[in-house]
Amino acid sequence: MATPATTPMPVWPLPPRTRSLIVWAVPAVFYLAGFYLRVSPAVMTTELMRDFGISAGSLGNFSAIYFYAYILMQIPTGVLVDSLGARWLLLAGGTLAAAGTVLFGLTDNFFLACVGRGMVGTGTAVAWVVTLNIATHWLPETWFALFAGLGLFMGNVGALVAQVPLRLAVNRFEWRAVILASALVVVAIVGAAWAVVRNDPTDEGFATYAPLALRRRDRLSIGGIARGFKDIFAFKNTWLIFLAQGGLVGSILSFTGLWGPPYVRTRFSVQPTTAAAVCSIMIVCWAVASPLFGYASDRLGLRKPLYLGGAIVALSGWTVLLYAPGFGLVPFTVAGAVTAFATGAVIIGFPFAKESVPIRFLGTITGAINMGNMVGPTVLQPAIGQILDARWNGTLANGVRVYSLESYQTGFLLIVGWLTFTCVLIALTTETRCRSLSAEPS
Repeated sequence: MATPATTPMPVWPLPPRTRSLIVWAVPAVFYLAGFYLRVSPAVMTTELMRDFGISAGSLGNFSAIYFYAYILMQIPTGVLVDSLGARWLLLAGGTLAAAGTVLFGLTDNFFLACVGRGMVGTGTAVAWVVTLNIATHWLPETWFALFAGLGLFMGNVGALVAQVPLRLAVNRFEWRAVILASALVVVAIVGAAWAVVRNDPTDEGFATYAPLALRRRDRLSIGGIARGFKDIFAFKNTWLIFLAQGGLVGSILSFTGLWGPPYVRTRFSVQPTTAAAVCSIMIVCWAVASPLFGYASDRLGLRKPLYLGGAIVALSGWTVLLYAPGFGLVPFTVAGAVTAFATGAVIIGFPFAKESVPIRFLGTITGAINMGNMVGPTVLQPAIGQILDARWNGTLANGVRVYSLESYQTGFLLIVGWLTFTCVLIALTTETRCRSLSAEPS
């Protein structure tokens, strides 16, 4: 009796490299836009405090609302991207972010402005997780740390646009018009996502780069979210990296993203555009450093040395930057550039954490570590604002509170304290040697 012929499984080609890069670029550009919206209040502090009639504490809370919403979305986003795929999350997040930006730009009511800010934080919360998820499916695994760094580079380009270019645009067109134009850019990104982005190369007949454990999607449930979160924190490195990231990201975003420009204006008596330029240089250095740290870590085959080294240099840099006497503007800017470059080591936290848990938790661990990132500015931005208000001596300029240099330096002690804690946490991590963990925690 003849044995029936078996049909061979199709052998699909890998996606063209250009196609993979285009698919990855769309969520990366959305992350750029999200970073721009995140830090944009920094160069509009005077306008926002004047038009909404608010103090530094209220402004800090307004800025932090973005981070509150962002944090609350991280674990659901991680599980949703594993279950539903990246494309629909990107479309939904972009639409919500655009709507929130429009609301913020149109309203004269501070509460509604806060609602809009929260909508932006919720919508853009998907950007980083989607960007890394797309990289996992569309690009070789050996490229992950590099493209994580490039993704953060894109975000920092957005932060750079939110410094001098945004300040000049606000001077020329008024802040509300600029914010509404920003919403149109986000709408264009949503259109590009609809046209270009697909969850996986298999959706277009190509082979996927995703590990086998990620090719099966489980049904979403609240219990599944809770279990996934509990499971990843059973691994020691998860909570160490989670808390460490907050110190690195919180320091740079609290300074360049809100309190740095007014601090530089107060310390050196310079124009807003000059203060924004100083923060822009810091952002550029952070942006350039991120892919370099990712690439160097991959080549070295180790995560911990560069991660810890960057944190130590960042801690030293902030201490000198904020408290060394006799600094002029030029040496201050140089010290800021070195400090920001060292902060680029934060990107290592993502592959480090990814390798510290089983691969099936990719989306959840990405969301968790991104949550750790945002805990930093969420806590530090309003806390520094509260210290400024507590130490305010009653001085006003054009109806806006003016804070002393000593008040800023007192508030910035929070940055130095958290970074000290960060160095201790990273020192306690266990090296992965760039290899993914397969075993469950004992």
